Amino acid sequence: MIGDWPLLQALRDAYAGFAWPWMWLAFPLPWLMRWLLPPVRSTSAALRVPYGGNLQAIAATHGFLGKRRVAALAWLTWFLLCAAAARPQTFGEAVTPPQSGRDLMLAVDLSGSMSEADMELGGSVVDRLTAAKAVLADFLDRRAGDRVGLLVFGQRAYTLTPLTMDRQSVREQLRDSVVGLAGRETAVGDAIGLAVKRLAAQEKGQRVLILLTDGVNTAGMLEPLKAAELAAQARVRVHTIAFGGSGMTSFFGMAVPLPGAGGEEIDEDTLRRIAKQTGGRFFRARDIEQLASIYAELDRLEPVELPGEQVRPRVERYPLPLAAALCVGLLAFALPRRHA
Repeated sequence: MIGDWPLLQALRDAYAGFAWPWMWLAFPLPWLMRWLLPPVRSTSAALRVPYGGNLQAIAATHGFLGKRRVAALAWLTWFLLCAAAARPQTFGEAVTPPQSGRDLMLAVDLSGSMSEADMELGGSVVDRLTAAKAVLADFLDRRAGDRVGLLVFGQRAYTLTPLTMDRQSVREQLRDSVVGLAGRETAVGDAIGLAVKRLAAQEKGQRVLILLTDGVNTAGMLEPLKAAELAAQARVRVHTIAFGGSGMTSFFGMAVPLPGAGGEEIDEDTLRRIAKQTGGRFFRARDIEQLASIYAELDRLEPVELPGEQVRPRVERYPLPLAAALCVGLLAFALPRRHA
């Protein structure tokens, strides 16, 4: 049967219809205009010549077929223009978009201690914030399907990027963040409270906060454990990361202790209790390798949802009839010259 031919079957499967089918109502307009408006007739000849009768005879003999062809081409051009205006569409190749995974907030400490240069990245000694940015950028690359938001905190907590599927915007805001942007102190409780507020405003689902800090709570209105209680009530899971080196840096090839740096300045006990209270995990990272392995572990603990159902996007095909109308119109314009 004809319907079983592979080519026709493929065309039938690809055809998606017209986006604006009502544009086909314009097709009979030229005929209606010709029928409604009176014809324009000339009462006198534009040019009188003694051999005018012969010219009319030649035109009647040789020009009739040409006029019919021009009229047919004109109607074909108008048909193709109407087809283009109706926006024909076909189905494209099937794609599998990822389902929306988790609402994931990243909270990054920008207090003064994050400027301590006790991390090694690519053979160079860098500060803690630079090292954290490098690991977080790689982490963002693997979160396709999640809505990710970014907040920073120091003396106060600020949302730089609301929850969004646009991970590039989050990456750019993270790249432009600098130490001291939110103050030199550390408001861990306020950061958790702000993240809970942003996440609780979303629809119910997987709500996750990943908080990275290298200090203790020294500012803010909200105590960290009270903020953890609010997070647990809002069903926000908080993973906490205590990030900081051993308090040593390299100076002309010698290990030199950094004043004010060291693991004892990180309130690991409070961070551990926050994670436990909200159903999250506590991690300790003393170098960039450990931090990278922690975010890899978080990828395993907070996987992105499985891909959604396959969909076939609609592809616009109006350029095809539009180009065909241009070609036919040029042919109709040139045809009378050929028969002159």
